[in-house]
Amino acid sequence: MVDRYGTDVLSSDWRKPPRGRTTEVVVEHGMVVEDATTGFCGEVMIIEKDLGMMILEDRRLVRRSFPFGPGFLLDGKPVNLRPPSAATKATSGRTASGSRAVAGARARVALPSRIYVEGRHDAELVEKVWGDDLRIEGVAVEYLGGIDDLSSIVDEFASWPDRRLGVLVDHLVPGSKETRIAQQVSGRPHVLVVGHPYVDVWQSVKADRLGMAAWPVIPRGTDWKHGICEAMGWPHRDQADISRAWKHILGRVDSYADLEPAFLGRVEELIDFVTAP
Repeated sequence: MVDRYGTDVLSSDWRKPPRGRTTEVVVEHGMVVEDATTGFCGEVMIIEKDLGMMILEDRRLVRRSFPFGPGFLLDGKPVNLRPPSAATKATSGRTASGSRAVAGARARVALPSRIYVEGRHDAELVEKVWGDDLRIEGVAVEYLGGIDDLSSIVDEFASWPDRRLGVLVDHLVPGSKETRIAQQVSGRPHVLVVGHPYVDVWQSVKADRLGMAAWPVIPRGTDWKHGICEAMGWPHRDQADISRAWKHILGRVDSYADLEPAFLGRVEELIDFVTAP
């Protein structure tokens, strides 16, 4: 006699993923996957490439970390998850800024126009996300090491004809020192000064990319970067520690999707300004 209801459903190992061909899939932020062993299903929030891990968040906002590899389900199908790589980005057809990649294009000779940013970390972040686009456009990005002498820098730049200067300023909020300095050079046709509201460019990286709900608030009188490192439990004895902290933060940035809109918009605005006919 044939059992019309089939065999005992508990006689097999329910923890094993369903049978079928496993396909390789590159992990992306926002992807929803299920761990076949535990049944935990969540959205990919953080990709820890250097640790070989990713962090998923379920609908109850519970987070768990999992290693890359097989044993996951995507849309009910078994997949082998692997982290994004430089090669993956190169074949995606898009640059890190989201622009369409131009295959085989050579970098243009730098235009006379320039984009200035406050510090080295700002320049490194702009290069990582917009570097491909800037080379195509022929735009050079330089860092100033602070904007205390911005007025004299702008005056010197203006002595050369047919050049435009875009300046990206940290902490451009009402009443700040940066705002007062920026106002001294505003209104000049060849200069555009824009800024983001963050104390430091570190904050332009989305907090959840570092496993935080929000960036820590550092009290006045405390060096901001040292305060952040202390709040995060990172070493902060000297500049080498601060540099390592920044490299850790920068390593969490794969594309424009990892940055706050208030920063993204200002950089795009500067690129449009210095490349306008």
